[in-house]
This record gives sequence, structure tokens and C-alpha cells, in this order.
Amino acid sequence: MQAVIQKEGNGIIARFNRPLNHSVEEVWSALTENDKVEKWMSNLEMKDLRKDGTIKFNFNDGSGKSFDMKIREFQESAVLDFDWGEGWVRFEVSPEKDGCSLVLKEYITPVNDHTSKDLAGWHVCLDMLSDLIDGHHQDFPMDEWKKWHKEYTVAVERLDG
Repeated sequence: MQAVIQKEGNGIIARFNRPLNHSVEEVWSALTENDKVEKWMSNLEMKDLRKDGTIKFNFNDGSGKSFDMKIREFQESAVLDFDWGEGWVRFEVSPEKDGCSLVLKEYITPVNDHTSKDLAGWHVCLDMLSDLIDGHHQDFPMDEWKKWHKEYTVAVERLDG
């Protein structure tokens, strides 16, 4: 399911909705436990899970380079919100009748050529997270990313149109 994208100030907010047939606990575990996180977003490393804590972004390019991102809001089993470049990323998990709802919101500013790459990356990572919770693991599907990159390029260009 493609993200809903809207202009917001000098940037955009993208909202990804994923209904999942799993418990809040299972989804939260996949979002916050490093042995699981590395299987769907290998750049992220959870360091200090609390408000004003840190998440490390590893470049994974052999350089050993990384940087810390501040956690803006943290509510156990419900909200993980952290800095992402000049914007932010927010995960919200809430119980539903047949499992739970996972929402990812990303605020991106400035909007530039990298924006559609970022959106395609989160889209594919959320698919990988869903697969992981379903008991399947795959390497990053670059062909799928390329498909979504085209879709998000069009969607972002439409906002300027």
C-alpha cells in the first residue's frame, strides 16, 4: 500500500499504514530489538530506547561511519519517534480487532531528489518487516525498491504540479 503524501510547511509528510495480523508485542519487538531490526532495516541500531535516547544509523559501507539520532518521543509498545535528517520518523503501533495497526509517518524537509529514494526505502523496509513478522526473511529486494522509487518520484512531482 503506497504512502499518502501531503505538503506540510516547507516539506512533506508521508503516512504509511500497515494493518498486521500480529499482536502489538510481536510488532514492537520487530521494531525495537536489534536482532530483528537488522533483518528489515540494517542501518538502524537501537541504543537507548527512551525519550531523548539514541538510535544509531550505520552506513554499512565498510567505512565504519555512523551517527546518532535523537529519540523525540518514546512510549513502550506504542510510539517510537526519532530525528531523521532535518525531519523525523514516527512509528505508531496500536491494537486492532485482528492484530494491530502499524503507522509510519515521515516528515521530510527539504524535498529534493533524495525524497523519493527515502520513501521507496521505507516502503520496502516496511514490507520486509511485515514478512519478518510472518516468519520470512529476504535480502533487500532492489528490484522492488526500483519499482517503488518510480512510483514515489511521480507522487512527489505531483505535489509540485
